[in-house]
Amino acid sequence: MSPELEHIWSRVQAQLALVVDEPTYRIWLADLEPLELLGERLVLAAPAQRCRWVQGRFGRIIEAAVELVLGPHASVELRPVAAEGRGGREQPAAPPQRPSSPQRPGPLGNPKLTFDQFVIGDSNRLAHAAALTVAEMPAQAYNPLFLCGPPGVGKTHLLSSIANLLTAHDPTLTVRITTGEAFTNEFLGALGERSTEVFKSRFRDVDVLLVDDVQFLERKTRTEEEFFHTFNALHDGGRQVVLTSDRPPHDLQALEDRLRERFEAGLVADIRPPDLPTRLAILRKRAQHDGIEAADDTALAAIAEHVDSNVRALEGALIRVVAYSSLTGRPFTTELAREVLAGLYPRAPKPGARRPRTIAEIQQATCEHFGLTTAELLSTARSPRIAWPRQLAMYLSREITGASLPAIGREFGGRDHTTVLHACRRASERLASGDGSREAVDSLFTDLGAGPA
Repeated sequence: MSPELEHIWSRVQAQLALVVDEPTYRIWLADLEPLELLGERLVLAAPAQRCRWVQGRFGRIIEAAVELVLGPHASVELRPVAAEGRGGREQPAAPPQRPSSPQRPGPLGNPKLTFDQFVIGDSNRLAHAAALTVAEMPAQAYNPLFLCGPPGVGKTHLLSSIANLLTAHDPTLTVRITTGEAFTNEFLGALGERSTEVFKSRFRDVDVLLVDDVQFLERKTRTEEEFFHTFNALHDGGRQVVLTSDRPPHDLQALEDRLRERFEAGLVADIRPPDLPTRLAILRKRAQHDGIEAADDTALAAIAEHVDSNVRALEGALIRVVAYSSLTGRPFTTELAREVLAGLYPRAPKPGARRPRTIAEIQQATCEHFGLTTAELLSTARSPRIAWPRQLAMYLSREITGASLPAIGREFGGRDHTTVLHACRRASERLASGDGSREAVDSLFTDLGAGPA
């Protein structure tokens, strides 16, 4: 891949990360790879068995991200490529394989997600130490290990690190890494195909099971039941289980008590957003790993000071600045970093500045903009006249206040956090679709004094 194409794709990935949540990106979009740039048409390789789904479900979002990077006349082409044909060599698409027989599972995801590439700080020290212990002595120390924290702080990195270290040290171990959403989808597929025994074998005949975003199992009764028995079979058989979630077990109120109790029976280690020294260390390591020699320490420090939300946003900011420097020919300086990030990551207000907006104020502004009453906005009505403003208000509450999904749900009539997450996703997709919805957001941001969306 040429350096120019790599930088373009990095910028597109950064734009996608703004509108697609982490689990969805990892499952459906992380495997996309750039093949070539033909004028203003970016050609991407997609796994053959998922190409049509990705095109139908995310095609417009991908195209919008490419337009932001290459210009309004840019286009995208998705080419179905078999796994062995990645990297620019197209192969005939193999038909999707049904899980007719158990296969030896292995670690999935980015090989860069190792313990060596994980930066340790006060916010993640316990979680890192526990994960490393589990990788070195599976089922002998902390079982289960439950890692919790907000999105983008390194939970998935630690999960992949465990899988990579386990299989590197002992290739005979059977390790399966999955997500709560993937577990649910596979189970429902097994029910439909009447192949539940095959499904059970895939997840119970392993030495180590690692499940990312286990909170996805909430309110899915049959899946919870199956996962309960899977957990028991592994734990009682002396096999290691590692789980991650955006909340600690006691906050997963929609899960059955018996599952929460088992999650809490092991070690629960939380990960918080990184402090400034840790953020700077992360940027240094990423710059060293990617061979970014032009980045001086003061420029990295400017990025670390400007972006303080999570690791993913931090690395995305570095990619943006590097790409901008490469494509414009300007040196990677502190001034360039501040210029590129000023509009994307507005700084916190200075003392004496206008106070942050509340969820109630966002609801009121949304009602005034769309001509609704607060009672209508918080009601259970699903008509387009009310549903879209409600989704937008939830999205703005998340963007402006940074409140958690459960907290936003409580302010919107006691709704579940999964409802809020769905609303934020729908709003993000609609804003990326270019149907004029962006004007409403810009107007509301202006009314609320929160800056551009």
